[in-house]
Amino acid sequence: MAKEIHETEEIRERVILVAVEPETGNAKSAMTTEACLDELEELVETAGAQTVGKVIQKREKVHPGHYLGKGKIEEVKMLVRAMDASGVVCDDELSPAQLKNLEQMLDTKVMDRTMVILDIFAGRAISGEGKIQVELAQLKYRLSRLAGMGASMSRLGGGIGTRGPGEKKLETDRRYIKERIAELNRDLKEIEVHRELLRGQRGKKGTPVVSLVGYTNAGKSTLINRLTDAGVLAEDKLFATLDTTTRKVKLPNGSEILLTDTVGFIQKLPHHLIQAFRATLEEMKYADILLHVVDASNPNRKEQMDVVYDTLRSLGCEKTPVITVFNKMDREVELPLPLDGICCGRQQISAVTGMGIEEMLSGIETLLKTFRRSVKALLPYTEGALLGWVHGRCEILSEEHTAEGVLLEAYVDEEAANRLEPYCVQE
Repeated sequence: MAKEIHETEEIRERVILVAVEPETGNAKSAMTTEACLDELEELVETAGAQTVGKVIQKREKVHPGHYLGKGKIEEVKMLVRAMDASGVVCDDELSPAQLKNLEQMLDTKVMDRTMVILDIFAGRAISGEGKIQVELAQLKYRLSRLAGMGASMSRLGGGIGTRGPGEKKLETDRRYIKERIAELNRDLKEIEVHRELLRGQRGKKGTPVVSLVGYTNAGKSTLINRLTDAGVLAEDKLFATLDTTTRKVKLPNGSEILLTDTVGFIQKLPHHLIQAFRATLEEMKYADILLHVVDASNPNRKEQMDVVYDTLRSLGCEKTPVITVFNKMDREVELPLPLDGICCGRQQISAVTGMGIEEMLSGIETLLKTFRRSVKALLPYTEGALLGWVHGRCEILSEEHTAEGVLLEAYVDEEAANRLEPYCVQE
């Protein structure tokens, strides 16, 4: 007798989203709170759960003991039962006491925005470095909350907030977590040394470095795929890619740059993540130019731009020149575009259709030229090695073979200018 095969469909968690809106009397404040909750819904969706309800409480400030007021907690508790929800997700990072008290008062699983983001990162990390960074962030988060995670520490089963090292939570204690954190920090230190060696090699070659930065889902991965054959995963999801990718890109004048894709930013980016990903994010500090990719079709694009600039300042990148690239111009976009007093240039593109890409590359080329100066030098034929080095490093404007040697004019950086100084000729 043939056995029947039954397909089992994965049961999605049903969650209620909760946020506190400080009473400022400002209409923009309410709009921002709603936008944050909409973004949290996207995060929850990315993590594999379904949002079945949203609750916003207007309060003077977040309750220090249990996040929401007691009356609103009763309302949320009734909503959880009515919607058959399996948990509640708060839009802010909860303290251990808030987490413990809310779970007891609501009698259901409680998570915060940080838990959801860490859960997404755990599922998206592919490289060894990415996995180390995510696990380090998760362990630091859990270490600070061991006292407040009474119910969740004893809860088995799947769902968001349980990926990565969270699955080991029953057998872990403070000592194990601290030992593991120390081990991961040592691994990250080795990665940092390796990155410094790579940066040193790039510096010797003199190839300019351009870093893509921007809010998550702004289209950075699609853009690097358009410009190169990087093959980076590009999806219409938050945090589709975590791992850093670097590829060579040729500019219209024939010179090359190194284009680096970095992890996207988001409102209330957990500080544990910033600490864990610091080695990766600090690549931006060594970039010659930051290409700030903005989703022009997003109604909250100005707020997203502010979040990116705030994060860049926290990483010490405020002095690096920025070109703002308004992406997704092939969609319905509200004009005029936001003003940006920080950037050195603005471009409008569509990474999907290719519109404006050449103009963007020309803009990068023009800005790079301002970092260099034009020199004219007569190199004797005995200096063939130096001539080859100049060809590999500088943009040659003109070259002429004369009886005395090679007369060339080139755009050079400081190192090249110093090496060519003995052979410079006056105009």
